Amino acid sequence: MAAAPQQEIRFARAPDGVRIAYAVHGSGPPLVVDSCWLSHLQHDWVSPVWRHHLAEWSSYRTVIRYDERGHGLSDRDVADFSLEARLGDLEAVVDDAGLEEFALLAMAQGGPVATAYVDRHPGRVSRIVFYGSYAAAHRNPTPDDLALDEAFETLIRVGWGRPESEFRRVFTSMMIPGATEEQRVWLDELQRMAVDADTAVRARRQRAQADACHLLGNIGVPTMVIHSLGDRMNDFDQARHLASEIPGARLVALDSDNHILLEDEPAWPVYAAEMRAFLTDGTRSAQVPDAAVGQLTAREREVLALAAQGLGNLAIAERLTLSDRTVERHLHNIYAKLGIEGRTARTAAVARYLAAT
Repeated sequence: MAAAPQQEIRFARAPDGVRIAYAVHGSGPPLVVDSCWLSHLQHDWVSPVWRHHLAEWSSYRTVIRYDERGHGLSDRDVADFSLEARLGDLEAVVDDAGLEEFALLAMAQGGPVATAYVDRHPGRVSRIVFYGSYAAAHRNPTPDDLALDEAFETLIRVGWGRPESEFRRVFTSMMIPGATEEQRVWLDELQRMAVDADTAVRARRQRAQADACHLLGNIGVPTMVIHSLGDRMNDFDQARHLASEIPGARLVALDSDNHILLEDEPAWPVYAAEMRAFLTDGTRSAQVPDAAVGQLTAREREVLALAAQGLGNLAIAERLTLSDRTVERHLHNIYAKLGIEGRTARTAAVARYLAAT
């Protein structure tokens, strides 16, 4: 992986006067990264969790990313985290950078903001990617969902600012369960550096109210939705919802439990290749429904459908009352019929199945 070039940090002023820090690096057509929950432009730049993303994007795009209001290098003393305010931040960054047309990457909680921007500024966005994202955090919250949110808020209030990382490690474990200890420690520290506890709670509450579901049908540009099957921060069902509501959107399922893909996991080269092809207007084999999917037997389609829901071999076996070895044999047959092989075969098979259904 080539090292990312140096970044240039600038400041834009939002409509309500809040200063938004943004960074520019790389070369090529512009890619604007709609800010996610936790970011710190300087801290992320040397990150063992994010650095490979920054280097990869900048190898074919000029990358413009920013710290959300109240976070990182942006103004900290902020109370308004409404969808309208956050939309104003994105508008300010785009205008300050002098962009006429650009690709947009909606990261995680940035989904509603990106959707609203495309709706309000038709013609400015050439194509859009939703990564680990959603249109509304809680479309149909259950009592358990609400109770869990309350528990998370208590964790933030009690432990976010403590020098020890035990409380923050809960969020780290959800975001990157497959990480090394070095990567976990870095993300523990990012949480403390990026935002204080009170701001984290205020921002989280208001983000939970952001809902752009009614605007998804208005997105008329090429769209890719890419999401880890085992994402514990934003459930894979959020990706299915986005892809089903946006006209012509393509869903790419990644065989990972990590919300933030790590460089040494098998899903990373799949993600990197899909992103590069889509953002350079290339063609991927999974962009259109694969006719070979129609050649699968009914049982093979059942197995693949459960794999697309994120179930492992044992869970699939229990669901279908099969042995795990039978499930494995079905998967091998599926891979052979679809003409795929290697460590990422499961991810590729799921992606083709989802594209064809």
